[in-house]
Amino acid sequence: MENNTNFRRFSGATLMILGVVIVLFALVAFLSDGKPVLGMSINKAESAAPFIVGMIFLITGVNLVRES
Repeated sequence: MENNTNFRRFSGATLMILGVVIVLFALVAFLSDGKPVLGMSINKAESAAPFIVGMIFLITGVNLVRES
């Protein structure tokens, strides 16, 4: 049982970190005014998709850690 708990915490922490990185990327892309961010040119409308994906990862990671 403890093995499953450790795996859930590790997965949750990984998802949280990934979610934070993606959300920060989306916010920087939103504020960049069309300039390339990490070699990718993303306008304000396109920055909504990574923000939503990052929030899903972040919320899922928090729930995994909290419930284990």
